[in-house]
Amino acid sequence: MDEKKQIYLAGPLFSQAERDFNVMLRDRLVEMGFSVFLPQEDGNDTESSRREDRQKNIFENDVRGIDESDIVLAVLDGGSDVDSGTAWEMGYAYAKGIPVFGLKTDFRTFGDEGIVNLMMEIAVDALERDVDGILKVLENYL
Repeated sequence: MDEKKQIYLAGPLFSQAERDFNVMLRDRLVEMGFSVFLPQEDGNDTESSRREDRQKNIFENDVRGIDESDIVLAVLDGGSDVDSGTAWEMGYAYAKGIPVFGLKTDFRTFGDEGIVNLMMEIAVDALERDVDGILKVLENYL
């Protein structure tokens, strides 16, 4: 039996709404048949770990999560610009040759230049504006 493809789910995780959205999206991906690395749960990125000054551990866990993934799905919501951590994760995956897909449900754009910063927009294999759209794209990678 083939192993499940793993998706690294990058995105902001600093509000309850962001974390809830990430969990919902993770659950939908798992229902489709993917394995998902969710940094807010799998990367040891918690409020207590930040207080314990374990940022290096969080960083290394997340980098390992990307290295072990077949795909990076980046949630690009949060205004006209992308969360800086998400941008880094996208760039790292892109440099490693890991396919990167973007999801931006936030209707704010980067203006005349595009939906998001051109470095993010050009780096993705697909950029979708709703959850159903990105799930349909990812069906091709099962």
